[in-house]
Amino acid sequence: QVQLVESGGGLVQAGGSLRLSCAASGRALAMGWFRQAPGKEREFVAAIRWAGGSTYSADSVKGRFTISRDHAKNTVYLQMNSLKPEDTAVYYCAARWVGLSDRQEDYEYWGQGTQVTVSS
Repeated sequence: QVQLVESGGGLVQAGGSLRLSCAASGRALAMGWFRQAPGKEREFVAAIRWAGGSTYSADSVKGRFTISRDHAKNTVYLQMNSLKPEDTAVYYCAARWVGLSDRQEDYEYWGQGTQVTVSS
């Protein structure tokens, strides 16, 4: 069983930055970030493997968002730069036992989500 707690969301102006954190109670093989905007389906943002640190990001955030992990703190981060109003969403952290995936149905564990609002 893995419990996930997100933090770091908030209100920021367009062009600004935020860093989201996801503290995990246990160690899973891969962690991912997803987001859900109002009236839209949840979508993949980025994922990382604990071992080796290989990453995979959605095209919409490449060059702006960076996923990373801290073994000592059992925490995964999502550094978000050059934020746009269309990045406004609830951001969720997720974990799975097998490798990287951009499909939410592949993830067994989910956090409660953290709101990110980008004003224009």
